[in-house]
Amino acid sequence: MRGFLDRVFAVLVKEFTQLTRDRLTYAMILAVPVVQLLLFGYAINDDPHHLPTAVFVQDDGRFSRSILSALKQSGYFDLKDSARSPAELDRLILNGQVQFAVTIPADFTRRVVRRDHPQILVEADASDPAATGSALAALAALPDQALSHDLLGAVAQPAGQAAPFEVVVHRRYNPESITAYNVVPGLLGIILSLTLVLMTALAVTRERERGTMESLLATPIRPIEVMIGKLAPYVLVGVIQAGMILVLARALFDVPMVGGWIPFAIGLLLFVIASLSLGFLISTVARTQLQAMQMSFFYIMPSLLLSGFMFPFAGMPRWAQVLGTVIPVTHFLRIVRGSLLRGEGLGGSLPSLGALAVFVVVISSVAIARYRTRLD
Repeated sequence: MRGFLDRVFAVLVKEFTQLTRDRLTYAMILAVPVVQLLLFGYAINDDPHHLPTAVFVQDDGRFSRSILSALKQSGYFDLKDSARSPAELDRLILNGQVQFAVTIPADFTRRVVRRDHPQILVEADASDPAATGSALAALAALPDQALSHDLLGAVAQPAGQAAPFEVVVHRRYNPESITAYNVVPGLLGIILSLTLVLMTALAVTRERERGTMESLLATPIRPIEVMIGKLAPYVLVGVIQAGMILVLARALFDVPMVGGWIPFAIGLLLFVIASLSLGFLISTVARTQLQAMQMSFFYIMPSLLLSGFMFPFAGMPRWAQVLGTVIPVTHFLRIVRGSLLRGEGLGGSLPSLGALAVFVVVISSVAIARYRTRLD
């Protein structure tokens, strides 16, 4: 029995020693639970507040000001833009700059005083039902509460009468609040990230494990030529995957595809190159396929949680939104949903396209620089 315990203890010590030598794996074991705890505990919120809202106020009376104040006090609406025309209001919501657009008509105050029960219009970008559901539900109490301190004396509403005004809600881009319309296009970015980053990282580290990398390093080929040669076939793989997902999204889930194909095509190409470049960078750090898989997972997990795919981006705290902005999936999802669901043009997609282009340049440069050090 004594010998059995000694041998088990010897193997145990050997495994712990080997684990501490593999610093990357050891760091992942410690880092992953901490990151998951922080993300799920602080960053994830399925009841987003302070959603960007634009207003088009044609009536500058005190009733209009009271309504805007009530919207702000609800906590769901952040009145960040004041449009000067319906066209400008439409552009703001089409380009994804605001989640809601509120229109108060020119004769609102007069009609409230006359008890004509006027209407105000609230348009919502319902392409993500989870982001707008709670805010729209909060609007139900607005007619009864917004003017409670204004309608006194001669203008007071008689008891039992209907609310002084009505809120008309127009859900744009997804009027039936079908979740698949938001989730299925988002899967395009997640699936491409999962497959392209992982495939590229494993392809290079596999050569290192098999010993074929030494032959490649001995050739006079330059790092950028190695990178282009290894990544080019996977660009075609990514485009084929995207085509398959789009066909299935339309055939199985009837996802609307209203246009915006030029920004979508440019965004797809940039995102595929960005994912492949990141996989190549991971392969210059990882020494084994196991390490490459671990590092790829460490990137994919924040991509799922912080990109706006699983949880509303606007519901996350500011620091989480900053981290999410660094992730290329975030910008690609904005392009995909903006193009397919809203028909967003090239102009509205330029900020996200620019962010993807910057990511490609930075990650590719770092990957080439690290690969060059290995050539030396």
